[in-house]
Formats: sequence, structure tokens, C-alpha cells
Amino acid sequence: MSAVNTDYSTMVRRCLLTFKPFRIFVAGIGFFSLCFLMTSLGGQFSVKRPGDTPFTMRAEVLGGPESRGVLRKISDMLEVIMKRMDTLSKLGNTTTDSHRLDELSSALDKIQPVGLVERIQAIAQNMSDMAVRVEQILQRSLATNRVKDGATGQCEVPKDPRYPDCPSKMDWMRARWTSDPCYAFYGVDGSDCSFLIYLSEVEWFCPPLTWRNQTTTPTHKPFPKRQLAFRSDIGALLEQVGTGKESLSFMKRRMRRLAAQWASAARRLAAQWASAARRLDDSLRSQWKEQKRILVHVGFLTEEAGDVFSPKVLKGGPLGEMVQWADILTALHVLGHNLKISVSLKELQGFLGVPPGRGSCPLTGPLPFDLIYTDYHGLQQMRQHMGLSLRKHKCHIRVIDTFGTEPAYNHEDYATLHGYRTNWGYWNLNCRQYMTMFPHTPDNSFMGFVAEELNDTERLSIQRNKVDSMAVVYGKEASMWKVHMNWLDLILLLSTLIEFPLTLNSFELQGKEKFLAILHRYMEIHGTVYYETQRPPEVPAFVKNHGLLPQQELQQLLRKAKLFIGFGFPYEGPAPLEAIANGCIFLQPKFKPSHSSLNHEFFRGKPTSRQVSSQHPYAEQYIGRPHVITVDFNNSQEFESAIRDIMRTKVEPYLPYEYTCEGMLERLHAYIQNQEFCAPKAQFPSANASNSWPGSPPSPFVLLPNSSVLAWASNISTPPSWPPLSALRLLASLEGQSCVEACQSAGLICEPAFYRFINIKEAFSGLEVQCEGVEAEMNHIFPAFSVERSECGLQKDALLFSCAGANAKYHRLCPCRDYRKGQVALCRDCL
Repeated sequence: MSAVNTDYSTMVRRCLLTFKPFRIFVAGIGFFSLCFLMTSLGGQFSVKRPGDTPFTMRAEVLGGPESRGVLRKISDMLEVIMKRMDTLSKLGNTTTDSHRLDELSSALDKIQPVGLVERIQAIAQNMSDMAVRVEQILQRSLATNRVKDGATGQCEVPKDPRYPDCPSKMDWMRARWTSDPCYAFYGVDGSDCSFLIYLSEVEWFCPPLTWRNQTTTPTHKPFPKRQLAFRSDIGALLEQVGTGKESLSFMKRRMRRLAAQWASAARRLAAQWASAARRLDDSLRSQWKEQKRILVHVGFLTEEAGDVFSPKVLKGGPLGEMVQWADILTALHVLGHNLKISVSLKELQGFLGVPPGRGSCPLTGPLPFDLIYTDYHGLQQMRQHMGLSLRKHKCHIRVIDTFGTEPAYNHEDYATLHGYRTNWGYWNLNCRQYMTMFPHTPDNSFMGFVAEELNDTERLSIQRNKVDSMAVVYGKEASMWKVHMNWLDLILLLSTLIEFPLTLNSFELQGKEKFLAILHRYMEIHGTVYYETQRPPEVPAFVKNHGLLPQQELQQLLRKAKLFIGFGFPYEGPAPLEAIANGCIFLQPKFKPSHSSLNHEFFRGKPTSRQVSSQHPYAEQYIGRPHVITVDFNNSQEFESAIRDIMRTKVEPYLPYEYTCEGMLERLHAYIQNQEFCAPKAQFPSANASNSWPGSPPSPFVLLPNSSVLAWASNISTPPSWPPLSALRLLASLEGQSCVEACQSAGLICEPAFYRFINIKEAFSGLEVQCEGVEAEMNHIFPAFSVERSECGLQKDALLFSCAGANAKYHRLCPCRDYRKGQVALCRDCL
């Protein structure tokens, strides 16, 4: 009988150990227990404070007793399972189960035990160890809670006049803190204490909390300062630019083609700067050549912005923006700065340290860059993802802006109240943070680009091979050659419906056939119009169309041609400068009236009221004859006379210094080392409430000999300024004249950085202006005066200091300066 009992016992144990459904059941119990544990404790591990690491638990552990009870229940369940298994293993002589056990025995003879009991025992031991560990955490949490309980009463909303927005921000947090996961990332959990901690330590709307341990707030070491060193190898830059977009491939091809010219320019500048540095003291010398950490985010190339440029690179689309960005990247790299490049939103978030969420919260740490170059698309993306950090760090941003942004459009409140609001302006930046392709808006900074320079051999070859009877038309898209009347009818109808005074030159209405026919009588006309299979019907049959040419082949075509002729569009592109640099004469139409956002569809919505007098105003104003001829294309006699003059005129290749590699490096370096928009400016004058000069002598201005222009007195002590105040020339405009025009008429350029020095009563008296009263007002025309009414007005808001803008009733006070020939961005004394 004992032998039978032994056999039954053995068989039962084998059954229990190897029967798969039972094993699944035990595994299920273990999995269920683990899920139950994590569900009970999960909410207590989910929220981190700024000082937490991924391996620490929040101080406030909710439901501590309940969590301990859960662990005890799990342990008890495992113990019951083990006891029941032991009872089954001691089965004795039972006739009821013997038949079933026989059947199980025959079915399971071939199945071997796999150590399930040992595994269950190991699970039980691990659960016991976990219970001990969690118990220890709970004890520490309770101790922390007891410490914090003393501060809970201090979580009332503080009433501090220095933080007037704190109560309203607390109300907002109570209602909306779950709207963005970034708040939970920073430790917000729905309690008033967490709101106050966030609003005082992460944002800055509430005062610091005295009961908080400030040592837990992470401190960030300043980034080490390094000295600049020119780079001649662009290999690392090409790797950073990346691949995957035709626009990036175009930019990299341009970088490679111009690499030797950049390296040569760097060597020349290095020699010049070494000589100049010897004239500076040690502190200025180190600051003058300090390496900056720079992020370049090309927003218009991101997928989120649509990237409409990349698909058109090989189809005659606009390349001017990509030309400029390629040159900006190369210049920053050659100057030796620490450069990061972003062409996607993901890269931008990674470089900036954007917290997870929807962009409502500030960055996780200090801004890791000294400067950020971007465009309007990138600026919009940063606002969406940087939250309040954009307001804090926007002084570091430089916006590449082709057509310019004037102060009246940049000031959000002023633009909204006075009808200057557009889709692009209203960012409340210092307007010198906008950087243009050409120096057409003195309120902005002139960034520019470069054109290829010729060596002596190439210049000699051009002189020998020029064909006086050969012209190349400026226009790669067929639509630039002819304006179809059905589209014109629609545009004119729409302009009537929306009461927008649309201006179109008559040569635009007639197409280009009329003056092309005149040109064809004198010259062979060549075109570079893109097409896929068939010749574009817009291009007349007498034009020899080469199709879209690679850059090197286009250069060869321009080196043979005598004339490069524009149709009026595109505006202000790089191609005319490249043609002039290759020995062509540029013939362009004069606009009557000038085109602007007030009368032309193309400029409508752009944040500027600038009057564009021709297709390329820079070429007209700063280069001029004999390289640039601007005529009325509607006047057939004037147009034909210009063609005959061009055929008789001999010109050599010409490129303004500011569009050479050396000129761009010099200009960009001066901006980086001297322009400062983050440091608070010393209030000027110190008694600004009275709008008067507080010092001695009674006026800081002196009248220049035989002139009505004022200069800054050399014996006056003033806050630092760039450009230096020695370059200041103060004059009064005519009625209805802008400061841009007034300074130009005197052979100078308007300098907005000087406005804060002339916005005082003594400026009026120095110009012998009679003022019955002087008032301060938010008006982008001010400081200004009315002779008829003897009224004088000063500017109340520094963001509205504007070179642009005119009023028929006012003379404006205009701060002008001199400039270097071929480098309009820099004064003669500017380093």
C-alpha cells in the first residue's frame, strides 16, 4: 500500500509541475500581481521635479498605507499558492482520484519537470525584497512630507507689487495646467504649491519662495570663451549641411565652387586684423576676436514650412534665398565660429533643449547659443516651441529678411492701431536684428551675399571675347516673359473688388514683344528659360533659348554677352550683380510710379512701405552708369537710344567690395562683435524724464563749419556706442521727406543706433528750431517738428525710432553717418 501511495505522490507532483495550463495559470497570477502593483504605484512615479533624476521618486507619495497593503496581499497570495501545492504533493490513498491520476500519468510520462517550483519561490523572494525596498522609500517619503507640511501653509498666492501678474497666472495654471504635458515635466501636479514653484523657478511671474531649498535649483556654468581662428577647409561645413534636399545640394555646390575665394579672403583679412589688433588694448583685442556659439535655422527649408523652394531648384525657381544662406553659412564657418545647422523642426528642438509638450513652457536650461540666425518661418517655429523663452532670448536672434522690415510694422501695438499690421511684422525686435540682402532699409542691418570674383586671366579673356551684339535676358521662368491678359483681367478685377490700387506698367500689359523687337534689331538675344520637352511659347522665336543652365555654363554665357536685360521681375535678385561682375551692362526698367506695398500686389503684405523705383534699386543707386542703365521701357525712343549707347560703351567687370568674400567677412564680423541687443542700454540722457541734456556744456552738439549739420562734441563723455558717435551727423529733413532720403541727399546714410542720442530738446535748439512746446509721443515720424505750428515732438518708444517714414506736415530729425566706399554698412571709424 505504501508503494501505491508513493507512486500516486510522484505522479501528482509530475502532473503539477509539467501540466502546461497550470503553468500558464501560475504565470498569469504573477503577471496580474505585477500589473496590480504597478497600477497601484504608477501615479507615484510619473511626475518629476526640476531637481529630480530619472531614478528618484517624488517627495509626495500618495496612499502610502494602501501601497503597503497591496504588497502584503501579493505576498499572501503567493504563500497560499505554495501551501496548496505542498498539500497536493502529500496526496495519499484516495480511490476517488486514482482513476484520473492514472489517466494523467499515462499522458504525462514523457514530460519532464522544468523547475517551476523553484521559479515561483524566486518570484516570492523578489516580491519580498521589493516590499522591503518600497517600505524604505515610503518611510523616506513620509519624513519628507512631514518637512513639507510646514511649508504647505506658505503656498498662498503672494501679493507682491513687483510681480503683478502672479495671481492671474495662478488662476490660469489652476484652469489650464493639463493643457500641455510640459507642465508635468517641470513638476506641476495640480497643487497650488507646484504652481507657485513653477511660476517662480521655471517662469518668472511669481517671487522666489523663501521656504524652498534654493540649492536644489540647478546652476549652469558659463560656457568657456574661445578665440577665433580662420578656417580655410570647408569639409566639416559640408557635412553639417547634410543631404536629402535639392536645395541643400545646390547650396553645397555653391560652397565648393567658392571655397578657394573664401580661403583667399580669409588670409587677406587675417593679415589686416593682425595689424589692427596691435592698436587695441588687451581687453578689446580679446573681445574683438571672440568665438561665438551660433545656431543657423533655415526655417523656409523645413517640411513644416512647406519647403516650396527645393522642388523648383532644377526648374528655374528662385535661388536668391539659397545663395544668401549658403554664403552666410560659409562666412560664419570661415570666421571660425562654433556653428550648428538646422533644417528641420526636430533638429531645432534638439539644439535648443525644448521640453516635451506643445511649446507652452520655457527651455530646460540656458540658451546654448550666443546668436541664432533664422528667417520669418523659423521665427514662427521658435515662438511655437520655445514658449516664454522666446521673449527672454529674442535679443540673440537675427532674422534674414530679403525685403526688409520697418519699425512701424515691427511694433505690434503700434502696427495694430495704425494700420501697419501684416502677416510678417509685429515681432517687437530691435529693427537692426533684421538683416537684408541689399542695403535698402537703413533701419535694418545689411547682410548681403557674395558674387564670384575674377582673376586677372579671366578679366583679360572677357575683354578679348566680348560680343558687342549679344544680349542675355534676365528671366528663367516662362511666366516672366509675358503676362497673359486673362490673368491680368482677373487681377485687375480683384484689385477693384478689394479696393487695392494695383499698379502695372504698360509694358507689363502689352507683354515684352515690343521692346524685345527693338532689341532684336540691334542684338542677338539669348534666354535661359526652363522647359522640359517643348520650347516655351512665351519666348519669341527669334530668341535663342539655352534652357536652364548650370552655374558655370551661365557664367560663360555672361562673359561673352554685352548686355543683361531685366523685364522688371524678379525684384532685387543676385543675378544682375553676377552679370556686372562678368563685364555685362545691366539694362533695367524704371517704375513710374514706384512700386510699394501701397500699390503693387507683389509687395502687399510685406512689412515695409519702401518705394522701389526700379527692378534693382541697389544697382541703380550704388553702381549706376556705365554699368547700370535705368530707363522707361514704355518710351521706345529712350529705350532704343539706350541700346545704341550700350553697344558703343566699353566697360570692365565690376563688383562692389561689399559683395566680395572679403567684404562680407569684414561686415559680418563687425556685426557679431559689436552689435549688442541683450545688455540693457544706459538710459540716455540720464534725466530722460525731462527730455533734456543733463551735462555740461549745455548741449552735446556742435555746428560743423559752413554747414547746417550738427556733430557730436568730442569733449562729451557718453555711454559706449557702435557705430562710434564721432560718425554722427544730425540734420533736419524737408517737409514730407524721410530720413533715408534726407541722409542720402547729403551723401550720408541714416543710422538708427544714434536716435537715442538725438532724442532730446537740445537737438531742436541746435538746429535753431523754435518750439512752443515739446511733447513725447509714440509716432514713428518722431523726433520731428512743424514750422507752421511751432510744435516739436520727441519719440516715446525706442522701438519706433525709424529712418523710414515721412509726413507732409513735419520736418524730421535725422541721425546720419558717413560710410566706407563699397562698404555702406560700416562707417569710416568702425572697427
